[in-house]
Amino acid sequence: QVQLVESGGDLVQPGGSLKLSCAASGSIFSRYIVGWYRQAPGKQRELVASMTSGGITNYADSVAGRFTISRDNAKNTMYLQMNSLEPEDTAVYYCNAKLFPGSFGFWGQGTQVTVSS
Repeated sequence: QVQLVESGGDLVQPGGSLKLSCAASGSIFSRYIVGWYRQAPGKQRELVASMTSGGITNYADSVAGRFTISRDNAKNTMYLQMNSLEPEDTAVYYCNAKLFPGSFGFWGQGTQVTVSS
């Protein structure tokens, strides 16, 4: 129904910034709840940020004030702007789109973000 492709992951020094992109196709993107998740080795996947179709956002406490989720429905693309990056932010980041809260939804392939000096 919807295909997602992430890009933008990289190696960055602590305090640096990075912007991830997720391009969607195959469905009506504007109708979906979108989100960014991350998973570090040996740890469970966790929600980083989400945005409803109406623009309501939610952030994990660990990233609030540093990360910003946004979406451009005309371009069928969602973004995660990451500032003041910390080593604890190192993980594979996945974008997600779903029609219903609590459902599994559709996932991108993941992009690696490594924060290290």
